[in-house]
Amino acid sequence: VQLQASGGGLVQAGGSLKLTCAASGRGFSTYFMGWFRQTPGKEREFVAAISWNGATIEYTDSVKGRFTISRDNANLRVYLQMNNLKPEDTGVYTCAAGSFTGRAARRAYEYDYWGQGTLVTVSS
Repeated sequence: VQLQASGGGLVQAGGSLKLTCAASGRGFSTYFMGWFRQTPGKEREFVAAISWNGATIEYTDSVKGRFTISRDNANLRVYLQMNNLKPEDTGVYTCAAGSFTGRAARRAYEYDYWGQGTLVTVSS
């Protein structure tokens, strides 16, 4: 599976962005999909994940109520709608695919495929 994230940009605090992860290759609809973010000097941080059928969704605490992850298996897309953005949401956002089952994995090493990220900058 090949992944490419897009939709990042510069936004003021309180604004919104919608990130898109476009996938190609076989098996997309069977994978858990996750979004991670990273800022310089920090480890990659789990943001959200969604199971193959959307039945399991998890968020890191800091984005609950503000971010929404969704997927469109027919069009090989995963989305991250980000509302009420805060400066601390700034980072490079990357999508990932994992073949694990059950609960959503929050550790980067559990994911099998990674795309190139998209930069989100939230100004105060």
